[in-house]
Amino acid sequence: MNIEIDKKEILRYLGGTDKNNDQITDQLIDESIEEVRKISVPKFQYRIFEIKKNQKSIQILNSILVLTGKDIIKHLIHSKKVAIMAVTLGIQVDRKIKYYSNIDLTKAVIFDACATTYIEAISDNLESEIKEIANQSNCNLTYRFSPGYGDFSLKVQDNILKVLNSSRTMGLTVSNEHILVPSKSVTAIIGFEDKNIKKPTGKVQKRADNEKCKTCLRYKNCIYLQEGTFCEFRKKNL
Repeated sequence: MNIEIDKKEILRYLGGTDKNNDQITDQLIDESIEEVRKISVPKFQYRIFEIKKNQKSIQILNSILVLTGKDIIKHLIHSKKVAIMAVTLGIQVDRKIKYYSNIDLTKAVIFDACATTYIEAISDNLESEIKEIANQSNCNLTYRFSPGYGDFSLKVQDNILKVLNSSRTMGLTVSNEHILVPSKSVTAIIGFEDKNIKKPTGKVQKRADNEKCKTCLRYKNCIYLQEGTFCEFRKKNL
């Protein structure tokens, strides 16, 4: 799979920049990028569903899936259907992170950041494919919204994987705590919004980011920063 692993994104996860990057770190990043590519077995899938909304939940039609939580309901307020997606790098990446954690913590952290950047890049690429389908229906896409974000419960992971049949097709499962296994995996909901919908035109003053936000996996697609506020975690850790 010919998808770029962006060094600047890796450094963002590591809390640095290319300006203060030393030669040893740079070499470790290059080595880790090559190794992540070599051992990863990327798999991804998505399905598109019509939805039915009420004030307390969103039903994914022709499935067992029901979305609850004020944040996901607000996120999909203008959507008429959704894409449900899943991406994984495979179990070998998890094993390698565990291996480096036992022998070289610095390498483990850098390798983890490279893997995270890679799976986000694959997710971006998959989203671009979904966007082409949305354009054919005269729709715009919302940002990706994953379980565990805001008050969108991780428990929904179980049914997302059932709906996508991800255990059989991707080897993707969940733990008793509803955490994805392998850990370098992502599930997300993307809304399809009619391009003709008129949204409120008032501009919201975006609050300044800080370094804690910039290291978050959801920084690029954060709906809270788009609205000029922070998620509950950041509010408690300002």
